[in-house]
Amino acid sequence: MPAVASAAEAPPAPAALAAKVRTLAPSMTRSMQRVAEAVAGDPAGCAALTVTGLAELTGTSEATVVRTSRLLGYPGYRDLRLALAGLAAHQQSGRAPAVTADIAVDDPIADVVAKLAQDEQQTLADTAAGLDTVQLGAAVGALAAARRVEIYGVGASALVGMDLAQKLQRIGLFAHAHSDAHLAVTNAVLLRAGDVAIAITHSGSTGDTIEPLRVAFEHGATTIAVTGRPGGPVAQYADHVLTTSTARESELRPAAMSSRTSQLLVVDCLFVGVAQRTYDTAGPALSASYEALAHRHHPRTARQGTPTP
Repeated sequence: MPAVASAAEAPPAPAALAAKVRTLAPSMTRSMQRVAEAVAGDPAGCAALTVTGLAELTGTSEATVVRTSRLLGYPGYRDLRLALAGLAAHQQSGRAPAVTADIAVDDPIADVVAKLAQDEQQTLADTAAGLDTVQLGAAVGALAAARRVEIYGVGASALVGMDLAQKLQRIGLFAHAHSDAHLAVTNAVLLRAGDVAIAITHSGSTGDTIEPLRVAFEHGATTIAVTGRPGGPVAQYADHVLTTSTARESELRPAAMSSRTSQLLVVDCLFVGVAQRTYDTAGPALSASYEALAHRHHPRTARQGTPTP
């Protein structure tokens, strides 16, 4: 189960509450899910209820309501009620995002495009709203100073890992993405303090991704988890956890689709943050790579003074 947010942490803004519920609900107990679903479904109505009233409405206990409030990042139920009132005001003003409808088998292609676009926009907004920028900054700092970077992921997450590795390589970092579990573990054994290992797993429980991160963690490397389940098994081996969001899964819209979108946002944030911190070297490296690609695309103009056949 995810760790309860400490009282020292700033509670999420009202606009981020719905995203927080969508992200954490799958890992909650069933009774806590009922509370979370109630506050997300009717923030205005729940904001008017006492802790006892919400417990009665959801068929739970006052203790469950308080625990759910804290899990969502609020010191207590009173703070959650204030956030619910703010979220209700957003919805009434028309600024709150609508929940997209599932894609049907007989949907016209134009509707498919519109629904997928809305789904991805919602996923990106939820991820941005729920991303812990303190954790992100610490992860960027570790990457900027890293001797080497190893990235682990399987399936769609492996593709995201490859994307990050290629970006980091272009600014001069020694980075490698692994999709083979055996190679990932054998490389993780060689990591030490000053190295960074990144695990990308939406479920937070992918064994082939967790195992190399565990090995890297135990050998002293700084470890980062990019996951949609911040309370999942991967988190116990992560120094820094970056939480992604995902839309509701359906038959024609598997979780891998929207989780990939949110993962790409997070790795882009990591890359840009590292490029900013290492700009003295990253800037020239990017310029050199752009120039090399331009010469490859236009070989006849690459050599000045050479006549065109």
